[in-house]
Formats: sequence, structure tokens, C-alpha cells
Amino acid sequence: MAERVVISRSGRAERLDSRQFRFSRQDSPILSGERIVPAFLKDYHTRAWQAFEELPMPSTNDEPWRRTDLRSFPASTFQLLKNVDLTQSNLPRVPEELLKPLAGEEHGGQMVITAHGTQTFLAPELVEQGVVFCDLRTAEDEHPQILEKILGKVVPADEGKFSALVGALASSGALIHVPRNVEVEQPLHSILWGPGINLAYLSHLLVYIEEGASLTFVHEAASQTEAAGQAMHAGNVEIYVGPRAKLRFVELQSWGEHVWNFSHERVHVDREAQLDWIFGAIGSHLTKNFSEIDLIGQGATGRMSGFYFTDGVQHLDHDTQQNHLAPNTTSDLLFKGALREKSRSVWQGMIYVAPGAQHADGYQANRNLILSREARADSIPGLEILADDVRCTHGATVGKIDADQVFYCRSRGIEYEEAERLIVEGFFEPIMQRIPFEGVRERFQDAIVEKMG
Repeated sequence: MAERVVISRSGRAERLDSRQFRFSRQDSPILSGERIVPAFLKDYHTRAWQAFEELPMPSTNDEPWRRTDLRSFPASTFQLLKNVDLTQSNLPRVPEELLKPLAGEEHGGQMVITAHGTQTFLAPELVEQGVVFCDLRTAEDEHPQILEKILGKVVPADEGKFSALVGALASSGALIHVPRNVEVEQPLHSILWGPGINLAYLSHLLVYIEEGASLTFVHEAASQTEAAGQAMHAGNVEIYVGPRAKLRFVELQSWGEHVWNFSHERVHVDREAQLDWIFGAIGSHLTKNFSEIDLIGQGATGRMSGFYFTDGVQHLDHDTQQNHLAPNTTSDLLFKGALREKSRSVWQGMIYVAPGAQHADGYQANRNLILSREARADSIPGLEILADDVRCTHGATVGKIDADQVFYCRSRGIEYEEAERLIVEGFFEPIMQRIPFEGVRERFQDAIVEKMG
């Protein structure tokens, strides 16, 4: 019995140790003193590192993580890119299809972020108008006054274990700044390409749109699936949409099915500004995503349209918040997902109306289609209303394919597999109608075909 106790304790200690990151303060050029930066930047990184060290790894005892278990997360195996000899690796290049425009016929600017560095293009006419589109290192060196306006102001460094990790150690990402009343007609496009195993990709996107400006921004994080190991990505997205400004934000997640993916994303929408956030997720082994719209100015409008399709043993957990913090604000959220094989999805949504945020109008809905016996979808909508003159509604459904619809198709000579695909495409049609970009709709439709086998 004594011998068994010793073995048991040793096993527990080893499992717990495997869930601890091997990163150190010296992994940050700013915290190690390797780079001299303005005081606000050093302070931000210092606070982020302190929070990372103090915050425990999330567990199912934490309410936001109750349905996402990280006990098998191999944190100790991941290395930062700066500590890896990439000259000895044969990491594949970015596929050409990812470089094609999705939201128009051409790009106003494009940024390609890889393990080997970042390449950026911005149309000369946008440069003349004062638009900034650059990587994080360039932002720190050349645009600290813009960075100071938004860094840590939308997603605090201590929001969670993974947001703190990104705040302290992220070396890749983008800064976008659109000056007052500048309308960027051609979309800006960024791609985070993260191949390989045992690598930790940390990214930070910062977007600051001034009063009366407008922008369409497309961001995609992707990799191929690796069979020989696992990788991770952690990312923060901080966006500010100024008074009367407009932003269309298209975000696509197509990580390989060996990637553990964690993200904290929030948009502040100011007075009479408009946000249209289009979100698609088809990849990763496990995803835990926090996405929030904060309507901070009177008359602000925010819409989020989400698409996800899982198979295998994928686990996607999306936690959304629509926060009405000012009067006469409007939010509209629709997430639709389909699940095959042994995959699982979790959607937790909340509409919050602050005291005094009268005449708020909030809507949220989550619809799920189960395509196999072992797939599972958890859908948890919620309302927290602290004002007395509002209109807020929510709803959630989980169901299987209607046998009558299949029979109708089969009776007209359509094979079962084709009938199922047509029904799934019809299920997603309300989301497709919300997407004004043909390239994005085609990408989602291709994902449906691929997932359906």
C-alpha cells in the first residue's frame, strides 16, 4: 500500500507539472532590458507578466471554463518562436489560396505573419492619408503615441491567464490606425500562419478607428493539421471604433486540428458608431474564445454573425458578451453551428444592460445542428438587465436533421449524402445572408463540403 501511495503522488505531480508553461521573464525583450521602450510599454508588459505568474491555469471550477477541461493541455511542451532554431525547420509556406482577397477584388493592404517574420504591404494612397498598418515591433518603434491609446485599454492585461501571457510575451501581431474621417475603401487583410508542432504562437491585434472613419478588416489564423504533435495559439484582439465610425471585421479561424487555441477579443463601439463582426471557426483541437462588444456611446450599434462546423474530437467553446453601457444602443448576435462525429461545441452568451442604458435593444440567438449520435452542443443564453425601458430577447436550439426533409429530397432522386449536404447548407443560409462578401461565403461553403466528407 505504501508503494502505491508514492507512485500515485508521483503521477499526480508529473501531470500537474506538465500543465505549467516553461516561459520566463527573460523571454520578453522588453522585460529583460534588451529593448528600451517608452515607460507605458514597459509598465504594460510588467503588469501582464505579474498577472501571468499570479493567475492559475483555468479549471472546470471556474464558471467560464466549466465545460472546457484543460487537464490534458500539455503546456510544458510548447516553446516560443524566439527560442527555436527555425533555420533547421521545414515549415511550409503560406498556401496561395489564403493570400487571395476575401472581401473585395483586391487588398488595400496585406500583412502576412509567419514564424520567420512579418511582411506588410499598404497602398501608397492610404499611406498618404495617414493610415497605419504595421507589425507590433514597428508600432512600438514608430507609433508609440497610437499604441498608448489602445494597448491594454480594451482587453486588460490581467483579464485571464492567456490574455496576460499574450500581453507579456507576444511578439507578433498588427496595429491599424485610421485617422478621422478617412474612408478605407479596399479591405485590409492580415494572415497569421502557424505551422509546426510544439510551438507557441502569441498574437496581438490592435485597431483604432477615429471619428467618422470607416474600414473593412479581414483577419485569418490558419495552419495545416499535424499528426506528429500539438501546438498552441493565444491571442488578444483590442478594437476601438470612434464616434460615427464604421468597421466591418471578418475573422476566420482555420487552425489545424492539433492546435490549442485561446483568445480574448473585445470591441469598444462609441457614439453612433457601427460594428459588423463576422466570425467563422472550422479549425483547432480545442478553442476557448471570449468575444465581447461594448457599446460605450449613445446610439452605438454592434452586430455579430458567427459560423462554426466541427468534426472528429474538436471542442469549440465561444463565450460572447453584448454589453449595453449607454442609452439607445443596439446589438444583434446570431451564431449557427453544425457538429459531426464526436465533436462538441459550447456557446455561452450574455446580454448585459447597465443602469441608465435606457432604450437598449438586444438580440441573441444560437442554433445548432447535430449530425451524429456522439456529437454534443451546449447552448446557454443569458440576460442581465439593470434598466427598465429596454427590449432584449434571446433563444437557443439544438436539433437533428428533420427526417421529413431528407425523405422529401430522397423522393426526388437525391442521394442521402447529397440531401444531407443541401439541408446543412440551408441551415446556414441565414448566416450567409448576413455576410456581404462573396469570398467569405465561398470559404464557408467550401468548409461545409469538406466537413461533410
